Order: sequence, then C-alpha cells, then structure tokens
Amino acid sequence: MTIFGDPSAPPNTLVALAEAEVETGTTAGPGRLRRSYRYVRKHWFTYLLVLPGLIFLLVFSYGPMYGLQLAFKDFSVAKGVWGSPWVGLEHFQQMAADPIFWNALGNTIAINFWNILFGFTFNILLALLINELRLKWLKSSVQTLVYLPYFLSWVVFAGLIGAFLSLSSDGGVINSILAGAGLKEIDFLRSPELFQPILVVSNIIKTAGYSSIIYLAAIASANPALYESAAIDGANRVQMMWHITLPRIMPSIVVLLILQLATLFQSNFDQVYNLYSSFVYSTGDVLSTYIYRTSLGGGGNFELSTAVNLLFNVAGLIIIVFANRIVKRLDVMGIF
Repeated sequence: MTIFGDPSAPPNTLVALAEAEVETGTTAGPGRLRRSYRYVRKHWFTYLLVLPGLIFLLVFSYGPMYGLQLAFKDFSVAKGVWGSPWVGLEHFQQMAADPIFWNALGNTIAINFWNILFGFTFNILLALLINELRLKWLKSSVQTLVYLPYFLSWVVFAGLIGAFLSLSSDGGVINSILAGAGLKEIDFLRSPELFQPILVVSNIIKTAGYSSIIYLAAIASANPALYESAAIDGANRVQMMWHITLPRIMPSIVVLLILQLATLFQSNFDQVYNLYSSFVYSTGDVLSTYIYRTSLGGGGNFELSTAVNLLFNVAGLIIIVFANRIVKRLDVMGIF
C-alpha cells in the first residue's frame, strides 16, 4: 500500500496496517519475507501441529516420486534407479501391446462405473433414509449396523463372503439352502459373469455406512426452521427431502463425485485379491492385480508396473480438473 511510503502517515496507522496485513495475509510489496516471518512467528504453534503431517507427506508421498523415472528406464539393480539407462516410451508400447492389460483396464472401468452408478447413489439414499428415522434408538441402531462392515478388513470380509457364497460342500450358506430346497447350486465365486456384480455389491455393503456419514453431517447443518416453515406450508416429508435436504448436501455430493470419478482407473486391490481366482481372470482381473503380478507378484517388471501407475494417476488428475470445471460452470462449488 502506498501509505507505507508516506512519511507523513502517523506511526500508529503504519503499525495498524502492518498488523492488518499480517492477519489477512496480504503481504505483497517490499518486506514480504519479513512480514511472512512475523506471521509464522505469531502462529508458530499452528505450524508446529501441521509439521508432522507435512513431513509424513513429503517422505512417503513426494519422496518416492523419484521412482517414476523407472517408467522410462531399463532398470538394473546394480546401477540403481538413477544409473539405469533411459529407454523412452518402450514400456508404454509394451503395455499397449499386452492384451491382458487391456482386459484388466476394461474390467477396472466397468467395475468402477457400476460402483459409481449404484454405490454412490445408494450412499446418498441411505443417508436420506437414516435421516428420516424419527425414533432415536432405531436411528442409532441402524447407523451402527450399517457402519460396522467398514471396520472389518477385506481379509475378514472376504472370508464372510466366501462363507455365504461358496459351494455347500465348502459350507456355503446360500448353496446349502439351495441344495436343501432341491435346486441347483451356483458357484458364485468361480463364475466370471457373476464376479463383477459380487464385487460391486460387496463394496456397497462394506463402505455405504461410512460414506453416508458425510451426508448425514451435511444434513445436520440444515436450519430446522426451514423444515418447520415447510411443514406449516403443508409440505410432506418427500417434498422436504427434495427441496430442502438435497440442496443442503449438494456441495458434498459434488465433491465426493469428483473424487470418485478420479478413481475410475483405480481399483480396490484388497477386495479383488481376496476374492478372485484364476477362474474369474476374464472379468475379475483389474489394473491393481495386473500391476501386482507384473512386479511384486513374480513378474519382476517394475518398469511396466510404474508406467501403468503413472499413466492412470495422470489420467485421474485430468478427470478431476475437467470434472471440477464442469461443476463450477453449473454454479456448484467444486474442490478447488
């Protein structure tokens, strides 16, 4: 501000403006570093709280990024990552020529599409239905029941799925009921055409309760006076849900949808790895299991797995940027 260059300005005005700039962060102009230092010194405890998380992020998220160059190198253990020779786009060409990769990519997109279409919609519906429960004890009981599966690891949850869907000879509950009724048993976990629906349904069951917490929190922030006014005007519960509740949670819906779209090329390795077998590779093999098999799973091709990871993480970033621009044009707040 020009007043700093005015020697006739009262000293107390200069001090007040300097403190105001420190508070608001408007530190443009001469002395920016000095004012920034004063601001950090004033709020040192807040920055101290952030420091452990920042260090963790730098060490475990940004630090390993030096390994991205493996996607463009012919890795040699003796020479190390930095000393290995560059090969350009050779590994990307190898990826494009591999039919197993294209099968895994198609399965990944299909599973994530159905997860978004059914799972994302179900999460919203579940939150709305829980919010409509009037009895406090019933609402708490339902919330506990739907949240519980989230806290089970996929190893345990996959074991429960196997206990229900295995053949009767292996103790499968559903097939035991079918056999007892004289009906033909269904080998759910070895049927390629049923494996993707099983992945989608099991993912919804496990994650829907926890995902609905965000929507319930947004619903709780709505002003109760809006519902009271709507009730006086004769609105029913469905009309209140449509015209009051949904608009209140729309920002949360948009943000979570953008983040889920970014995972279109990613897959839940824990879920798939604990459920699939060689019988369902045609529909169950996804990018995460493909990457595992080509690298740590015995393939030893770390360059190819790095190339696949790099390509689809960049694709996820592009999806986030474009989806965010679209929702901002629709006058809805995005993630940035």
